[in-house]
Amino acid sequence: MRETAPIACPNLRDETERDEPVPLAASPETRPKRGSVSRLFGAGLITGAADDDPSGIVTYSQAGAQFGYQLGWTMLVSLPLLAAVQQIAARVGRTTGRGLIANLRGHAPRTVLIGTVLLLAIANVINLGADLGAMGEVAALVIGGPPHPYVIAFGAFCAIAQIFIHYASYVRFLRWLTLSLFAYVATTLAVAVPWGEVAMRTLLPTISTTPDYLLAVVAIFGTTIGPYLIFWQAAEEVEDLKLDGGQPLLSDSASATSELRRIRLDTWLGIGFSNLVGLFIIIATAATLHAQGAQAITSAEQAAQALRPIAGSFAASAFAAGIIGTGLLAVPVLAGSAAYATGEAFGRPVGLGRRPTEAKTFYTVVGLATLIGTALHFTSLDPMRALFWSAVINGVLVIPILVVLLTVARDEKIMGQFRARGPLLWLGWMTVATMTLSAFATAISWFI
Repeated sequence: MRETAPIACPNLRDETERDEPVPLAASPETRPKRGSVSRLFGAGLITGAADDDPSGIVTYSQAGAQFGYQLGWTMLVSLPLLAAVQQIAARVGRTTGRGLIANLRGHAPRTVLIGTVLLLAIANVINLGADLGAMGEVAALVIGGPPHPYVIAFGAFCAIAQIFIHYASYVRFLRWLTLSLFAYVATTLAVAVPWGEVAMRTLLPTISTTPDYLLAVVAIFGTTIGPYLIFWQAAEEVEDLKLDGGQPLLSDSASATSELRRIRLDTWLGIGFSNLVGLFIIIATAATLHAQGAQAITSAEQAAQALRPIAGSFAASAFAAGIIGTGLLAVPVLAGSAAYATGEAFGRPVGLGRRPTEAKTFYTVVGLATLIGTALHFTSLDPMRALFWSAVINGVLVIPILVVLLTVARDEKIMGQFRARGPLLWLGWMTVATMTLSAFATAISWFI
């Protein structure tokens, strides 16, 4: 989302009124200038940063600790797939001025509409709960005491901030916290890494068919190509369109070339950053934890040891900064994407630029999703394992959501001349095939 100040919304509609894509006028002071940095680095960059959430950090760490450099290839393979999917999602929002579910409404059976929203809500709440649990555990590791009060505090802060603080202002600070992830890059430069082996494993991988290996592949793909990223990027393009006071591409085809170029650049930069960090996390943990004989990460303290070569006695603090910083960025994205989908499904006003009284359904879902996610921490599931398994669940549930996205994006009645086609659409369906094959192979391996 571009960093603009909240604007007044005159003539607000009643909560029961359909949320039509009527752009909201932005003042010259709040509207980002074309070509500005904030315009170029928008929803795609935030999506990429949110992709390296606590679930991603721990999943990549587990992959490196358990399999060494063997799974680095997943970051290379998933890069074009995720970039294509996120570009398609952004195009849907920018072309139509509506989110994914709003476009699906009226073009698909009600069961498909509700089923898609339920899949997203389940995946997001599980992921959100796992992220909050990890944030609480690392806070307890650094500060001391039990993790439960920290989980409650983080959940409350995320919900209150998302409801009462404009997201552009909120994310301006959180972007800096994600820089802590570069500690993994520094670690790979500080320890002895067999770069020849890394290159060979990444470019010419040897694929194993063992259940643990395949499960790790599903988890990596699931945390990299998560369902919430698709909904969030489409919704944020709509938000930006309203803040700009612009028109959807269907009504303003003259701006199509520049807007689609911006979306492509923004997406590749954001996803490129995300996958590069993911690769370095795998390499760093392989060079440290795996080299020391670790096969499974069972605690935050153990995961933090990967940063000891560069952070020394501050390894736990550096790891905690990464988990908490990305968690504070990702939790609002998880809750917000579920709220966008739910509001759109029932034709309610949605948007982080609206006040709570203007979008009651939207903010109610934000609060409920965060509350339920917080409550999940009080189950018996270990926080580190919860992060890994939430990635596995995402890897399975994202498949039907991808099908819905591609069905909408290629529909000429919805997208007009800007429908997805050619290499971009092929990469989208290749993503579906890849996710389906990895999930199916994992399921089969458990019975052989």
